[in-house]
Amino acid sequence: LGSGRDGTHDERPDDLPPVMDLDGPELRRVAALAREMTVVVGFCEGGGSDDERFNSAAAVTGDGVLGVYRKVHQPLGESLYYNAGQEFRAFDSPIGRMGMLICYDKAFPEAARALALDEAEVVACVSAWPASRTASATSLAEDRWTHRFNIFDQARALENQIVWLAANQTGTFGSLRFVGNAKVVGPGGDIVATTGVDEGMAVASFDLGEALDTARRSMFHLRDRRPELYDGAQANRWETSHA
Repeated sequence: LGSGRDGTHDERPDDLPPVMDLDGPELRRVAALAREMTVVVGFCEGGGSDDERFNSAAAVTGDGVLGVYRKVHQPLGESLYYNAGQEFRAFDSPIGRMGMLICYDKAFPEAARALALDEAEVVACVSAWPASRTASATSLAEDRWTHRFNIFDQARALENQIVWLAANQTGTFGSLRFVGNAKVVGPGGDIVATTGVDEGMAVASFDLGEALDTARRSMFHLRDRRPELYDGAQANRWETSHA
């Protein structure tokens, strides 16, 4: 997440995170370690000016960078540190057509749907998702923000009938406790592998084409949409009343 600020300040702080270039040594090192794997890693991406920074994710293999995503949805004071991304775009990878999201993006159905409509079969969402700070549970597994994290993962997979990969920070940072729960969710919304609140790797094997075909055989959500009805008067009413 962003800083611990309350979002009321309108000036960027001096302690901006250092930027990394797509062709810099850091991502080249990750690519070299990835070899034949497809690895998604978060980083601070520089923009066109000295103070332009994006909370970004890159998918890499041993051959280099496959795709880059800049986080669109910004909670709390995150906009003080990072510029917002402006698009959702899928890309081809060795494991299938992929999309990426970051943390708070998973709370917005439209984000994952945009990737699915760009024919993403797999979406990887990397996060630094903490436990609740106002009504925290003694057990991380029972925390309400842990519950939200998991529900979002399952909902985004099920509504788009895609494979959903979630990674999240564990441990503590200052007063924050992170809820972990790296997981693989199948296109039917079932969690097929998870780390729970502990650190580790969630591992699952799929025949991707078969899994998607099975989930979409009788009810194919993307096919059965009625987009001409979704952005009408009701949506405009909300936008107008909250302008």
